[in-house]
Amino acid sequence: MIAALTYVPRRTPLGRAGALAASAYLGAFVAVAFAFSHPVILAADALAVVIAGLLAGTGRALAVSARFAAGLGVLMIVTNAIASQRGETVLVRGPDLPVLGTVDVTAEAIAEGGILALRVGIVIAAFAVFTAAVDPDRVLRLLRPIARRSALTATLVVRLVPLAAADHARLRDGAALRGPAAAPVSRSSLVRRLVAGSLDRSVDAAAALELRGYAGTAPGRARKLPRSPVDAGFWLAAAAIWGLAVACVATGAVTYESYPGIELGLEPLGVALVLALPPLAALPHLVGGAWR
Repeated sequence: MIAALTYVPRRTPLGRAGALAASAYLGAFVAVAFAFSHPVILAADALAVVIAGLLAGTGRALAVSARFAAGLGVLMIVTNAIASQRGETVLVRGPDLPVLGTVDVTAEAIAEGGILALRVGIVIAAFAVFTAAVDPDRVLRLLRPIARRSALTATLVVRLVPLAAADHARLRDGAALRGPAAAPVSRSSLVRRLVAGSLDRSVDAAAALELRGYAGTAPGRARKLPRSPVDAGFWLAAAAIWGLAVACVATGAVTYESYPGIELGLEPLGVALVLALPPLAALPHLVGGAWR
């Protein structure tokens, strides 16, 4: 699971794009997921993220995020259906509980839980594509002028978590090869050895960083990386998505209400956003492929 989310250099357009352009591009899909609750908009946004991930060569990361989001989504739907006592369409008349009272399950509560689950799934998938396709070193350079220490910490975490997962796999395989007569290795013992190894590696990494000058004063200006020629396509797609989303919010072209009854509204500008999301997700990849 961790290996699928680990950054691997790819020759796809998103893999060759700058960190800022890639962040604006993938961040546009996240913004749409948070800005709208209309199921058609969210479905088009989810399709756009899948297209972006597949064209970026991060299909395994999408699969991992889908499995995680599916379990979390079911939990969110069930929780909202039980906890929310709103809605006029009662599907199940629940029992009377001492503290909660009558627990009814309504169609509106299930729909609202599904909207929340779909929104969370889109965000998880977008961040999975970002983690697997965008170079963390470029992200570090991007964030260094704003928060140098926080950016370095985040980059080290991204690099060290896959190593910890590999250590766990090796320890587990070694414990399985000890033979049938050996006492079984408990999970707590594996965790202790994994934590001890991770602490040793952290000390070594800290010493290496100190020797490389990270403990001293940072230079005033870092060398800028050359701008990637594929950035223009991602900036264009991001600007179009952000512009359509802002226009829809400003004009009220997309409306959705779960309570007390489900109400949907999608004006022509909202339809334009729905139709534009998948092509805009594919546009920078198709344009960037011409620069190979």
